[in-house]
Amino acid sequence: MHAIVFVALAQALVPPDGVAFAKRTLTKDFLAEGCTAADFDRDGHVDVAAGRFIWFGPDFARREAYTPERDNPAGITKTPYRADTGYSDYFEQFAHDFDGDGWTDILVYAPPGEAASVFVNPGTKEAATWRRVDIFAPADNESPDLADVDGDGRPELLCHAHGQFGFAVIDWKAPLAKARFHAITAHGPEAAQAVHRYTHGYGAGDMNGDGRADILTSKGWYEQPARDAAGAMPADPWRFHAANFGEGGAQMYAIDVNGDGRADVVTSIKAHGYGLSWFEQNADGSFTERVILGRAAADNANGVGFSQIHALRIGDIDGDGLPDIITGKRRWAHGPMGDEDPMAPPVLAWFRLMRDASVPGGARFVKHEIDNDSGVGTQFWTGDLNADGRIDIAVANKHGVFVFTQVAPQKR
Repeated sequence: MHAIVFVALAQALVPPDGVAFAKRTLTKDFLAEGCTAADFDRDGHVDVAAGRFIWFGPDFARREAYTPERDNPAGITKTPYRADTGYSDYFEQFAHDFDGDGWTDILVYAPPGEAASVFVNPGTKEAATWRRVDIFAPADNESPDLADVDGDGRPELLCHAHGQFGFAVIDWKAPLAKARFHAITAHGPEAAQAVHRYTHGYGAGDMNGDGRADILTSKGWYEQPARDAAGAMPADPWRFHAANFGEGGAQMYAIDVNGDGRADVVTSIKAHGYGLSWFEQNADGSFTERVILGRAAADNANGVGFSQIHALRIGDIDGDGLPDIITGKRRWAHGPMGDEDPMAPPVLAWFRLMRDASVPGGARFVKHEIDNDSGVGTQFWTGDLNADGRIDIAVANKHGVFVFTQVAPQKR
């Protein structure tokens, strides 16, 4: 077991909005590119899971492995993972009670092309190995998620497979059985866009206000059809609405940025380059790009922005009722010599949404840096760690595992 290091951020300057975070470094080991949080031991405190470990709240002083080191299909153990040349078996992690026994389980997406697995909570507060069940393969895309796509109140695996966009449907009568893939696109030359296992950028949200979740990609969005007379989702390909949302970045979101009643798209532009934008949906269904961070290195010089926005979340950080953006720089996606500006500080930041009729689009996002020695991976967690009603952040990547708890606002 590795030593655990705690580092609390000094609250140096309270920003104009009064939002500040305290930082804990749980480990500097490279364990995972994503993480999740939940009360896994049902003691009333939220815990953090990253890689094969859980840090137990409220102080995260106790760490236990919930599963042994993982072997690849060739039987070779890859741990300890190398940050400069290697990849973790834990690309994304999500918490959900899959088997309905009241104990929260962990969904793990391995690297694209491999399986999505549920690690089943054994239902004990004592250390124990969690059973691993591979429920779907191959789980492709570099920005998969766990989201309710079909509107039944339960989540689906938001990933694609076999060269087709879609999602994997869980049979909730047998939740640990193999999930069934629901393709929404044609296969091969008839597909609206090429799909491969390392496709970047994916999301789900209601783009046209019909109450159904549509699927977002970098080249446009796919409209979920209405149910048939029997209440089933048609098997036909979903209608494609072409748009240019960049080259494919991170998780994509459909939110009403400027308050005009239409869903806009928030996305990073290139996972291994530069760019963060929101795309205003116009009355005719077309989109106008509103740049938050530029697409070129020159646009982001002198700390204005950062590259490699490979993970993104939406949440109301400052409690003003408007959705903010939380993101950062992925640490060494392809090592210290790869991609755009790999050795720049791995920053973590949030962008405050401010509706402003005087600017194009009627809204702008204002950057606030949280930290410059952590960054993001391919996915991270946001939520309330300490039951104070404020959004906190947990991050795992090639730089380590970090927790940021939002502190009470201070008067200036």
